[in-house]
Amino acid sequence: MDNLEINLERIGMVKGRQYETIISTKNEDGSKNAAPIGVICAGNNKIINRIFKGSHTLENIIREREFIVNITHDPELFATSTLGNLPQDYFNEDYSIKDMKAYFKCKVKSLTEAVKQSDPVKKKGEAIVIKSEVCELIIREDTQALNRGFGYVIESLANLTRFDIVDDTQKEYYLKRFREANRVVLKVGTKEDIKAMREIKKELIKKGFEP
Repeated sequence: MDNLEINLERIGMVKGRQYETIISTKNEDGSKNAAPIGVICAGNNKIINRIFKGSHTLENIIREREFIVNITHDPELFATSTLGNLPQDYFNEDYSIKDMKAYFKCKVKSLTEAVKQSDPVKKKGEAIVIKSEVCELIIREDTQALNRGFGYVIESLANLTRFDIVDDTQKEYYLKRFREANRVVLKVGTKEDIKAMREIKKELIKKGFEP
């Protein structure tokens, strides 16, 4: 078990980028809770979360002022913790999820009301912005935090290869998918993801489209 240096770059997290994680917290009754939550890296040992009101995870974080960020690429864990809650035997005593290659413990430093009048999730997104400090980083095996930008790049490339063989209706669908993918990649993707989407956009323009 390795927690000698708290530097999120050790698990591939770069300042200013967002990563897909599963956050585990302590419920009021002492049971353990897990939910997929995006994490923005704000420095070597700092993160930011924006969580919508009404979430059990948010309630737990506000009450306990601490939580754990689990790093995983396991689709089953993401699905199960989204659709319900992980069984209690999936958790360790410290509320981390078992068999994680890496996870880190966070202490809340500030909680700020955040209302966006226009939000892709809700028309009026009432949320709390949570700024936290990483107080312990556990790395059991080499791993990288999951950034969903790469998946959007692959989908956009796959759709691009089909543009010349589909009808106009399908072309318009692909363009809508690209616009949404590009929006997400610009928000959360790595520099490499953003560069790749820029190249795809140039190719679409060459083909006479307005992505």
